[in-house]
Amino acid sequence: QVQLVESGGGLVQPGGSLRLSCAASGSISSLYVMGWHRQAPGKQREWVATISYYGSTNYADSVKGRITIPRDNAKNTVYLQMNSLKPEDTAVYYCQHQTYWGQGTQVTVSS
Repeated sequence: QVQLVESGGGLVQPGGSLRLSCAASGSISSLYVMGWHRQAPGKQREWVATISYYGSTNYADSVKGRITIPRDNAKNTVYLQMNSLKPEDTAVYYCQHQTYWGQGTQVTVSS
């Protein structure tokens, strides 16, 4: 079993920044890949970003240049650093590893 716990969501104004955290515990595979996804109200869940164990990253076109996905392997933690936030970034953000998902954390971008 793997447990993923997200934190760091909240309300932020357009143009602001927010950093989400995802702490992983349990039977984590070595050299694991971690991902972030999001689901906006009334929309399907969509992939946001992925990072490999060695730091190789991929981003959805909608967030490229505004969002990064750093990780701290020693802490089994992956982050989602979000800058220049837009109202359309409003969603519940989920951390993912293989078939495991966190409970999600709400991000609301509004003035």
